[in-house]
Amino acid sequence: MTAGDDDGTTSPPGQGPQAAGPDGATPQGDGGTLPLAGSPADAGADRPASAYLLGPDAVREPGAGPDRRDGGRQRGRRRHRWGWVAFVVLAIAVAVASRVNLDYYALQPGTAQSVQQFISVPADRAHPVAHPVLLTDVEIARVTALSYLYFKLQGNTSLDQVDTVTGGTPASEFGAQGVLEMSQAEQAAEVAALRRLGYPVPARPAGAVVFATYPGTPAWGVLHVGDVITAVDGVPTTSATALVDVLSRYHSGQRVVFSVQRGGTGPARPVAVTLHDTLVNLGFGVHHREELGVQVEDQVDFTLPINVSIDVANIGGPSAGLAMTLGVIDALGGGDLTGGKTVAATGTMSPDGAVGDVGGVAQKTIAVERAGATIFLVPKQEYKVALSKATRSLHVYAVTSLDQALAVLAAHGGRVPPVSSPLPATAASAS
Repeated sequence: MTAGDDDGTTSPPGQGPQAAGPDGATPQGDGGTLPLAGSPADAGADRPASAYLLGPDAVREPGAGPDRRDGGRQRGRRRHRWGWVAFVVLAIAVAVASRVNLDYYALQPGTAQSVQQFISVPADRAHPVAHPVLLTDVEIARVTALSYLYFKLQGNTSLDQVDTVTGGTPASEFGAQGVLEMSQAEQAAEVAALRRLGYPVPARPAGAVVFATYPGTPAWGVLHVGDVITAVDGVPTTSATALVDVLSRYHSGQRVVFSVQRGGTGPARPVAVTLHDTLVNLGFGVHHREELGVQVEDQVDFTLPINVSIDVANIGGPSAGLAMTLGVIDALGGGDLTGGKTVAATGTMSPDGAVGDVGGVAQKTIAVERAGATIFLVPKQEYKVALSKATRSLHVYAVTSLDQALAVLAAHGGRVPPVSSPLPATAASAS
């Protein structure tokens, strides 16, 4: 019978008591040890073997301190949570800033493109144009709290006060006003070009066209930009002055029935408005009392002797008038108006051939240079602005009339058609 060891273990038959290995493992067989990966040297006999197999921190003793790995995981989760919070807050801030309009428009260089693509003339009177005049425009965008810094850092961008750009026109009507101005410019260019070529173009006063309406007035939401008022309570109003004269006989509180051509086309329809004295913000800090609340201009209908049309898409405003006029003259007058030069032009055009002031000339000068223009015709008022942006390769000329513009082109080798009586027209159109 084998006596038991003092620690309660029993040695196999024929063997004496065995000593524990240095890591607490019991020698087996030829003296090898049972591998217990990562087992601590001070492991107690009552610690489960799985604790050693999983690592020393896999099982915590009762009453033990906090697990350091649990704390790390909690901190990681907190950092992840705060990261999402910061992202959501930033996204909301960006969304709000993109919708907060500041009191500026940003003007940037636009494009300079052939005016000829927008012009149609009778095929039997048309001439091929090898070097067409370029019309130019500017890109305009409302500045928001989000985009302010971006535009401010752009070298060729100007930030202009809203009233300076719109002239006090409410933002909701600014686009419609640009469309109306382009339509008027197209008509004026057709008339001025044909008259310069010797065609008779008769004109007829046709009413008062609405150029703007003002919020809070009786006209707001009832009359629209481009509507033509032809009568008030049956009394004809063939011009803007006539409309003002007739309305001066009425007072606040009276009901007035206007005869209105919507968009300037079709038959006139009755539109009833009750006048009301209203304080109107006209822009630039100017206020005025209005009973109707419209800004009107003369509406004139022209009868063109031949079918000439201009249709410029996606550009608003009147500043392409000079370029369009030169384009019509080029197409009908020989096709060599520029003398092989790359010519750009900007400026309004009246039916009698006067060139008027425009905006954004600094940005337009950059655009025409980028397009390779060597001659740039601008209104006299904008000459210094254009000159300040032009390089030596771009020659800037100030003009106040169509005849002056043609004289500049003739001096540079352009073939300007003489003023003469053309062949009798075979077709007529109203514009």
